[in-house]
Amino acid sequence: MEARWQSNVERRQAAGLSPLKHNDEEETQVSRQSSWAVGRYESTQAKPPLHVFPEAFNAPRTPPPTAAEIQKQVVVDHSEHAVNVALMINGVVFFGKLLVYFWTSSDVMLAEAVHSLADIANQALLAYGIYLSRRAPDKWHPYGYGKDRFIWALISATGIFCCGAGINIVHGVHCLMAPEPVANIGLGLAVLAASGLAEGGSFWVAYKAVRDSAKAENMPTIKYLWAGLDPTAVAVLMEDGAAVIGLGVAAAALVATHATGNPVYDAIGSIGVGVLLGGVAAFLIQRNRSALLGRSMDEHEMQELMHLLKADPVVHAIYDAKSEVIGPGEFRFKAEIDFRGHVVVRHFLQRAGHRQVLDHFEKALANNTDAAVEEALEQYGTAIVQSIGDEVDRLEQVIQRKVPEMRHVDIEVHSRFGKSAYR
Repeated sequence: MEARWQSNVERRQAAGLSPLKHNDEEETQVSRQSSWAVGRYESTQAKPPLHVFPEAFNAPRTPPPTAAEIQKQVVVDHSEHAVNVALMINGVVFFGKLLVYFWTSSDVMLAEAVHSLADIANQALLAYGIYLSRRAPDKWHPYGYGKDRFIWALISATGIFCCGAGINIVHGVHCLMAPEPVANIGLGLAVLAASGLAEGGSFWVAYKAVRDSAKAENMPTIKYLWAGLDPTAVAVLMEDGAAVIGLGVAAAALVATHATGNPVYDAIGSIGVGVLLGGVAAFLIQRNRSALLGRSMDEHEMQELMHLLKADPVVHAIYDAKSEVIGPGEFRFKAEIDFRGHVVVRHFLQRAGHRQVLDHFEKALANNTDAAVEEALEQYGTAIVQSIGDEVDRLEQVIQRKVPEMRHVDIEVHSRFGKSAYR
């Protein structure tokens, strides 16, 4: 063993290379600059490189996708428009309902005023979430702030449950135990009708935003309410829908109170509005909880992506493929890939040139020293490793061209011996 080590040291010294340490750690002091050595080596001494390959070996690889190809070609935030419209309309409706409550002393009108105030606060939270979600990635959040929309939509839904549903139900129960007469019912109905028109307009704007977002994701509007990527427009749509239905409940309660002279119906209407808001809040809370837990992209799209990768000649098998929604219309993808080694080498030879590779080894063998052969093998190994990196980059570009919303792609090299794979 010692003799073999000494022989190796002598051969390296004869070739002008620094000897290896006895613990097998190499002190790299030479600069290898042949066209194979794609990687960059730090050196303190210069050694004449083996000029074997022409500059054609360093021909440009497949160009990376442009920003326009990776990003969405047209980014239209339908949710922001829906939130702004709802904020303005609910502000006007709130003050109208509040004035009518002071004139009529109607419990259901107070419930509707509280409902509108809760809508204003919740939509302000949604607007704040939109603003925060647009921040650029940084060192603390390298995948960006897209999930801020989910967080603030969840807080908004919690506000609906506590402020909207809770206050209305408690107030309605209190009025059931101590009912009070209702005055100026006609004025109350007139304000409810005007509010219905305003809320209906806001509902239509929110519906168009959800419809357009669903069309962009190629799914039915009904399915988008639960599975869509952007929770903001859905929250506005659900809140406005609850507002329109709540106005109907309030109007029915006032008419029943006027017809029977019994204020109990007014209190029942208040409780009904609270229950309605509670159901909407529970739906929105569960929806945003699912998004925050890390929901995967659509199963159909994921299967198409798997078929695309498996059809690539360089891919032998795919392991541990995962995707995650990191924001409205933004995904992250990770997979471990077992590459077909012979295809990687074939691609390398096509770029480098078969004859040039053979000439390189023939020149090393003609040198008649182990050191020259060893250096040729090192350069060949470096080039193959770089070729694997090129294949990883190429596959990442293929994925991002297939799914432009894919903001981050993480591909790892995996051995075929181990976990079960997608085959």
